[in-house]
Amino acid sequence: MKELDFHTLAVQGAAPCDEKTGAVATPIYQTSTFSYFTADRGAALFAKEEQGYIYTRLSNPTNEKLEKNLALLEGADAGLTFASGLAAINALALYHCSAGDHFLVQKELYGGTYELFTKHFPRFGIDVTYLTDMTADAVGENIRDNTKLIFLETPSNPLLHIVDIAAVADVARKAGVPLAVDNTFGTPYLTQPIKLGATYAVHSATKYIGGHGDCIGGMVAGPREAMDEMRGSTYKDLGATTSPFNAFLFLRGLKTLPLRMDRHCANAQKVAEFLAEHDKVKKVYYPGLPSHPGHELAAKQMRLFGGMVGFDVANFGDAKKLLDGLNVCVQAVSLGDVMTLIEHPASTTHHGYPKEELADVGLSEGYIRISVGLEDPGDLVDDLAAGLDRI
Repeated sequence: MKELDFHTLAVQGAAPCDEKTGAVATPIYQTSTFSYFTADRGAALFAKEEQGYIYTRLSNPTNEKLEKNLALLEGADAGLTFASGLAAINALALYHCSAGDHFLVQKELYGGTYELFTKHFPRFGIDVTYLTDMTADAVGENIRDNTKLIFLETPSNPLLHIVDIAAVADVARKAGVPLAVDNTFGTPYLTQPIKLGATYAVHSATKYIGGHGDCIGGMVAGPREAMDEMRGSTYKDLGATTSPFNAFLFLRGLKTLPLRMDRHCANAQKVAEFLAEHDKVKKVYYPGLPSHPGHELAAKQMRLFGGMVGFDVANFGDAKKLLDGLNVCVQAVSLGDVMTLIEHPASTTHHGYPKEELADVGLSEGYIRISVGLEDPGDLVDDLAAGLDRI
């Protein structure tokens, strides 16, 4: 049998119907605990001598279906669901890193991830090295004997740098160090890091996987042995698992992911091309533009170029004038919503970066990030034009 297309896999998942009841939509097992009926079976479940459900923090049938479906789309053996993307990153990093270990990470990251690594990991005795330029050569030069994990984003948040996943994965594999790729901007539809050699794909499912701005969650997909071990350690012990209701919403979101991403990407291309021609825009950041330094690499490792666009105006004052003059684009953090969301990273999502660190990664006070939604692209362009006219 030939391999099924991504669209078919997204709709049908690991199994098209619930294996217990035949339900076409996965049931929501909205329960905190499960009866094990006899004392002997309870003891066997806790001793892992028998498979079954005990408590939703440990596992739940709805969550389990989401884990299987995400793993299928990422080309992974298994997956885990979490209460947020940050919870997923924290559990993965602490699974690999203990006091005295070294953690190698890209410097330009989502602001919450950066604050987790800078504020808390040093308190745990984990030595973190940040790379401004996440190339294979730079990674190879900075791997140590005690390096336990390498972590990167591509496209990066918020400047949309493109990292060569296959090249970094090759260096990491030769050194025996696992590589985790935050694939939130890419989604499994656009990029499949594990198929390019990464060990793990990580998601803030809140974004494109959910797709409608109504639930928060995170996911990790990777090797079965590691996923099983993590379930019994940092997944269970840190306690940040997703709710069955949110898992249901993410399962629904996965079914339409490729259709939504096609539209997000098409709209983003049109918005980026408009901004690139505007005289009040200093620079546009979008991998779909030939002027983007990562354009050729993005074309090689991504199906399409994504729904995120960034651009520079002269300063924060001009950025505020533009943002406060918009009527269609919604000023809000987060991304991946069906609505277009726009924000000023330096004062919002990335305010935790010291100013000198913002300058080091190239994030200016005039930078604006757009999560391009599913609206009519002409309406989005007209709205941005009206905002730019206020400058």
